[in-house]
Amino acid sequence: MIKDFNDLPDDSRLWIYQSNRKLSEIEIGIIEPKIIDFLNQWTAHGKDLDAGYEIKYNRFIVLGLNQENASASGCSIDASVGFIQSLEKEFEIDLMDKMNVTYYNGDFIAHKSLSDFKKMAKAKSVSKNTVVFNNLVNTKIDYIENWEVPAKDSWHNRFLA
Repeated sequence: MIKDFNDLPDDSRLWIYQSNRKLSEIEIGIIEPKIIDFLNQWTAHGKDLDAGYEIKYNRFIVLGLNQENASASGCSIDASVGFIQSLEKEFEIDLMDKMNVTYYNGDFIAHKSLSDFKKMAKAKSVSKNTVVFNNLVNTKIDYIENWEVPAKDSWHNRFLA
């Protein structure tokens, strides 16, 4: 059952899917009803899941799950992955590759492969103060407080001198 993302408790579990490109407003207009339909029918062991979503910066699809009433099971997680994969195919985007880095380049959001990000770090094109998106956060409060952080405060730090 869908809930407003902002109403989900701080300890809600999160999954962040970053697109390898910015989504158009038209694409978002098509994707959002699909997310709503999926979340409205998302279940675990026959129980409705209280879930919400947001699309940030036309690039990130964030799914949140309130686990107080029911937790995601292996089957329900598989269903969400299948749903995300269907979006990948339909919109010719990559949402599942965790080996990509998204960061601010001035006022713009840039997306690079991890190997390119490492090269940029070595060349000092990015620094410890470059704001990165830490998509490994897994709770709503962690997302609020630690998603957009300087690279020095994220797992990205290991690539910076």
